[in-house]
Amino acid sequence: MDDAASATAAPAVRTRIGRTRLTALIVACALFMQNLDSTVISTALPTMARAFGAEPTHMNVALTSYLLSLAVFIPASGWIADRFGARRVFRAAIAVFTVGSMLCGYADSLTFLVLSRILQGIGGAMMVPVGRLVLLRTVAKSELVAAMAWLSTPALLGPVMGPPLGGFIVTYFSWRWIFYINVPIGLLGMTLVTLFVEDVREPGGGKFDWRGLFLSGSCLSCLMFGFETVGRGLVPLSLSVSMIGAGCVFGALYGLHARVHTAPLIDLSLMRVRTFMVAVIAGTMFRIGIGAIPYLLPMMLQLNFGRSAAQSGLITFASSVGALAMKPATTRALRWFGFRDTLVRNAMIAAAFLALSAAFRPWWPLWLIHAVLLSGGFLRSLQFTAYNALAYADIPRSRMSKATSFYAAMQQVSLTLGVSSAAASLTVAMALNRHDAPMLGDFSVAFLVVAFVSMCAGPVALLMPLGAGRELSGHAGRES
Repeated sequence: MDDAASATAAPAVRTRIGRTRLTALIVACALFMQNLDSTVISTALPTMARAFGAEPTHMNVALTSYLLSLAVFIPASGWIADRFGARRVFRAAIAVFTVGSMLCGYADSLTFLVLSRILQGIGGAMMVPVGRLVLLRTVAKSELVAAMAWLSTPALLGPVMGPPLGGFIVTYFSWRWIFYINVPIGLLGMTLVTLFVEDVREPGGGKFDWRGLFLSGSCLSCLMFGFETVGRGLVPLSLSVSMIGAGCVFGALYGLHARVHTAPLIDLSLMRVRTFMVAVIAGTMFRIGIGAIPYLLPMMLQLNFGRSAAQSGLITFASSVGALAMKPATTRALRWFGFRDTLVRNAMIAAAFLALSAAFRPWWPLWLIHAVLLSGGFLRSLQFTAYNALAYADIPRSRMSKATSFYAAMQQVSLTLGVSSAAASLTVAMALNRHDAPMLGDFSVAFLVVAFVSMCAGPVALLMPLGAGRELSGHAGRES
């Protein structure tokens, strides 16, 4: 009887696992499209400036408008998903992002492009947290680590692939194809969501928190603008510092608002959940490293190693290959070591590999540089997958939408922090060494600074018990 029951249950289990993987892959493709678009236009800005008859220095607004749009609307995603259904909102987000991409391709002026990028950002703000919410509501906890491994990959691939892909398209095609390539992907995504993603709903979250949206959006947009521009010479330093200060003030006002509101847009009380708190704080610190790599490494390779833009892009891509290689090993590593030990030890080792980038020199053999980058990508991907799964280990189902909004907002801020930390460290090193242009020693200082911040994420995981996330990892170690 038992054998017969097992034989009957096995196909159902395989079907569930297959559907989980398909859902994860659909969500991962959408997230990859959003992550890629954050950076893909960076190498195309000079060409686009000539097409619009604009100054190249003014084109950075095409990047910042998208990032600011993400920051403002990500906090609203959880409430909207609860109100209208996660599948419907996820599909609509892909549609908005696709329409925004098409309009960006049609743009004939900088103003038109900026407005289209804002529309893209609204779609992207819904895609990131709501896509993750779709997955969280359709997979069993025992399968969550494997599913999150798919979602960690686009976060690592997108920022690294963006600049070289943008350079390739601009060199051999028109810059407009940077945006047009999203159209068929978006149409396919909407079709797949309709056919294969379950429409799992939760009760609505009450009245919309408009004051919370204003305060949280103002906080995140001011902080991201300030972090994005500080140390990069894009705007006066006083403006960058003022924006960061204003962001802190809005953040404090939001904290007061959230304490008295019955259903705040970003639920700060989630930080009382130990596993979520560790994933947010340690994850933010660790992501500074991955946010810095696409900024520091290609610039160092081009300015000090004599590599072309295409060559530097291919070298940088080695870290993404390592991320892809990690995916099958994630579940096994967490089962062996558990979340706490993995997050403590792996953070230290991964940060050490990032620090090795400070030692890169033109006479290093290319295979050795590739080996360091590939190994670092492997370890960072394991870390991100662990954070992304752990964040939801102890979150009640009724609060899952709030948790995804909160976590997605912090992810966006942390990646911006990575670029700003790297830029500020590079600027300070140049000033101390009295260099007019960044030299190898200046890049070494910047790599060491961001590696140190990433390494500090390790001890934060000690705030959890050894058995944290056991239901997800299957780790059978002692409790404390």
